[in-house]
Amino acid sequence: MVKIKKAKRLTQLPPYLFAQLDEAKNELKKKGKDLIDLGIGDPDLPTPSPIITRLYQAAKDPQNHHYPPYEGLLSFRKAISEWYERRFGVKLNPEEEILTLIGSKEGIAHISLALINPGDLALVPDPAYPVYRAGVIFAGGMPFSMPLLEKNHFLPSLEEIDEEVSRRAKVLFINYPNNPTGATATRDFFQKVVDFAREFNIVVCHDLAYSEVFFDECRPCSFLEVKGAKEVGVEFHSLSKTFNMTGWRIGFVVGNKEVIQALREVKTNVDSGVFQAIQEAGIEALKLPEEVSRQIRKVYQRRRDILVEGLRQIGWKINPPKATFYLWVKVPCASIEFARVLLEECGVVVTPGVGFGTYGEGYIRIALTVDEERIREAVRRIKESKFMERENLRRV
Repeated sequence: MVKIKKAKRLTQLPPYLFAQLDEAKNELKKKGKDLIDLGIGDPDLPTPSPIITRLYQAAKDPQNHHYPPYEGLLSFRKAISEWYERRFGVKLNPEEEILTLIGSKEGIAHISLALINPGDLALVPDPAYPVYRAGVIFAGGMPFSMPLLEKNHFLPSLEEIDEEVSRRAKVLFINYPNNPTGATATRDFFQKVVDFAREFNIVVCHDLAYSEVFFDECRPCSFLEVKGAKEVGVEFHSLSKTFNMTGWRIGFVVGNKEVIQALREVKTNVDSGVFQAIQEAGIEALKLPEEVSRQIRKVYQRRRDILVEGLRQIGWKINPPKATFYLWVKVPCASIEFARVLLEECGVVVTPGVGFGTYGEGYIRIALTVDEERIREAVRRIKESKFMERENLRRV
């Protein structure tokens, strides 16, 4: 038997903190416990039917059964450029400034391989989607945490970063609308990011996956809308959240053509692109009328309002998010302990904030990815359990 030793880079990844929760979930399921899963950020709504029809038609075409171009179909990239100009007023050259991805997560994970050498610093938000930090580690880089604090509206304080750190940094990751906090950013903030990147020669990587999941007509803007943004960075996007296509694995990155080319060089060596029929379905998605996205948002906003009102009625302090389908809720004890008790006593699954980073401790993330009836049931269970009155949950 060969003794298997994992690569050192794997040992540098943050520990998997949810193992005990997963074990508890599985045990409860075996016992027949009805669990309401508010932990996963996977839309429960169906993919719009015109997209499915286009996939079906395209899958029957033998021309789509070959290896696709590494950069993606030009027709798909043109559809992206048209959508970006229509939605954000941003003009993009589909041949040089757009690259098709196997979901935005794939591109975000690989961008560090394109830009970071071993020992280089990367500025990473905390709390954050874990792939930013993981990608930097896989590239041999060193993640430097930028705290996202409630007092700063969950925006990083770039001016508080030590100047030496800023000069050493090669990449800056940001994500607005933000997962997990639900925070949004303004053009003024993005202008500060551009100015900061110019001063310290840093490449900005902005994750815009949740741009179309917003509430109360608070439409998020694109980082690329700011003057000079295309000179310093790129923006990642996905069809996953906008069109309920998480399993389809199709996204894209747009912006600075030199960064796009560097990422393309990585991808030509590690993948073979997105199935062309799925790209054709992506074209259909990007051409759908705005009313489709509006109806999806209405569902999430209704769920948000029901959950926020329900939790407030039982004494929880909630700040309703302006975007994303997450609630970021402060809790009175360690987030894993809170999630464990909520699971065991109420059968309600949430995500402990510490799983998103050190500064996520003291919070939980609740996803709006179940229907209204299940959300009301979750509130009822929490109310009837009275578990928040327990003294051990009041210790931070």
